[in-house]
Amino acid sequence: MQHASTAPVPRPRPRWWTELPLLALVYGAYSAGRLVARGDVSTAVDHGLRILDLEKTLHINAEHPLNRLFTAHPSIGIPADFAYASLHYLVTPAVLVWLFRRRQEVYRRARTWLMTSTLLGLIGFTLLPTCPPRLLEARYGFVDTMAQYSSYGWWGTEASAPRGMGGMTNQYAAMPSLHVGWALWCGILLWRHSKNPYVRAAGVAYPLITTFVVMGTANHYLLDAVAGAAVMGVGALLARPVMRLADRIRDRVAVRFPRVAPDMKSPIVSAGCKTSAGERIPGQRTTSADSTDAAASADADASAGRAPRADPAAPAAAGAAGDDTPAAAR
Repeated sequence: MQHASTAPVPRPRPRWWTELPLLALVYGAYSAGRLVARGDVSTAVDHGLRILDLEKTLHINAEHPLNRLFTAHPSIGIPADFAYASLHYLVTPAVLVWLFRRRQEVYRRARTWLMTSTLLGLIGFTLLPTCPPRLLEARYGFVDTMAQYSSYGWWGTEASAPRGMGGMTNQYAAMPSLHVGWALWCGILLWRHSKNPYVRAAGVAYPLITTFVVMGTANHYLLDAVAGAAVMGVGALLARPVMRLADRIRDRVAVRFPRVAPDMKSPIVSAGCKTSAGERIPGQRTTSADSTDAAASADADASAGRAPRADPAAPAAAGAAGDDTPAAAR
């Protein structure tokens, strides 16, 4: 006898009413963690200067020429400031919604990848508080373009936070640059899963433009951007293990708190209803009822002197029995 192989039970598709609270919880934990992770200012400045010295040694300190370009040309600096202050709040959720609506098969892994990388970045802020170039002393040659062009936007002199809300952000959370990390996440997913050539080109351009923006506005060093890309790479590697761990936890919770199973209905469509000759609507019949009807009909025929009527189902039953009877007995 051939047994059917048991296929793994598919996981339920994510629902927006469960996804929104989950994403809000992770982002809230990330924002709160940035505030808690504030380190000593002198330590953050030391880390920033060490990064800058390393870049000068490697001749990769591209922040200086870009910052001078953004400072000298408002037509470049102002749009760059708007991009730094807003795009990661707009593009990242837009890509998440697009994946949720159009690419359900990759949404869960992409969402897990983003959340895991974000939490890894929070660990980096905690272990390595870093002063961004714009907060170094003027003798190091950097200009805070966000402060220079603050009259054009909603931000003040404290990063991209709205005026009067600078105390609600950690300005020394520069390493790694999650602006670059999130932009890289968006770019990879747009390139891999979009069929529109313009969208795919935007997927390539977005992380590159973001990298130039964070350096030109003096908010990050080049090595901050490299670290942001590295964090996203580690998050991509950890996405599947994190999903498996989440599935195990969910299964254990389901076993501990099982749901009440709904009443199972009969798999037989007719549910015992039979249609006899002359009936238009099926009626519910039982074997005892059929036997009683047959006996009453036979008694009526005997009292009237008529021959008993044959059961309509008898020929079919007899034929079926005759097929199984040996030829010698027929």
